[in-house]
Amino acid sequence: MSDTKPQYTGYNPKLKNNARKLRKNMTPEERHLWYDFLRFYPVKIYRQRAIDNYIVDFYCSLAKLVIEVDGSQHYTTEGIKYDSIRTEVLRQYGLEVIRFTNRDIRLNFQSVCDAIDSKIRYNMSMEE
Repeated sequence: MSDTKPQYTGYNPKLKNNARKLRKNMTPEERHLWYDFLRFYPVKIYRQRAIDNYIVDFYCSLAKLVIEVDGSQHYTTEGIKYDSIRTEVLRQYGLEVIRFTNRDIRLNFQSVCDAIDSKIRYNMSMEE
């Protein structure tokens, strides 16, 4: 996979300290996905990246992809509404958001990794 210059994504330096704290305190599922797959992926992936007024779990600028790992709070009425607004803001930057549950990470880890790999490869092929 070739590296090209990433697109501007509304990086918000005001969230830098919060993002740093989240990197140090990842959930077990985020930690598993990061250390056992994304960290050594052949295309650069950032963890806990500030974009606009949000901090996304994982971000691949070359594929214009946000990867979210969702816990139970994302399935409350408030969580669903918040995520919907957040996803729409991220889409305005030309980003696609894909979501996996904590349960997906725990029980179907290889399938999650395969889905992420396929999505990154597809998105990058569309940019060529």
